[in-house]
Amino acid sequence: MIGTLISIIVLLILVGVGFWALEQLLPLIPLPAPFAQIIRVLMIVVLVLIVLYVILALLGAVVSLPPWLHTRL
Repeated sequence: MIGTLISIIVLLILVGVGFWALEQLLPLIPLPAPFAQIIRVLMIVVLVLIVLYVILALLGAVVSLPPWLHTRL
């Protein structure tokens, strides 16, 4: 369990540094204000989804689709 917690902390540090680097590079691209804000929001959503997926994988949780989403042959 300690190894999982250390892995989660390292993951959060790496994602935080990556997000910080992208935030520093984003102003270098000349974009109008609304597009820059949309890109920033999309970056946050993608990073949160990646972090949740990796944390669930580290904890051994099985992420499966609900039965009503499975295709029926």
